[in-house]
Amino acid sequence: MVIAAIFPWIYIHSINAAVSGFGSETVTRFGKPILMNIIFLVINIVFFLIPKLWAKRMNPFVGAMNFAWALRNLLLLSTCRNGECPDKQIWLYVYFAASIVLLVMTLLPEIKMKTK
Repeated sequence: MVIAAIFPWIYIHSINAAVSGFGSETVTRFGKPILMNIIFLVINIVFFLIPKLWAKRMNPFVGAMNFAWALRNLLLLSTCRNGECPDKQIWLYVYFAASIVLLVMTLLPEIKMKTK
């Protein structure tokens, strides 16, 4: 996800701006949409590394939040505004696909339970 955020996601012809996950060099109204995903990624990695049952149960929730934020970014950045539609680049879809892969990874942990 972070690698896909480096490359341009959309290009807007009227203002001559390419927008990536870390924003645009010319237009500041897009912000930095990847920052929330980076926070969720760090939390996911920590939960993947903790060998406790509560961490494995919390990980899908954080993964779903990460997916929801990626879906938000996909819908907001690819929407037409003022009669002009931005050119969507492949990296926007790579970013969204990476969030789906992360969500699937959180749903398939190997949980070892003790039997009594």
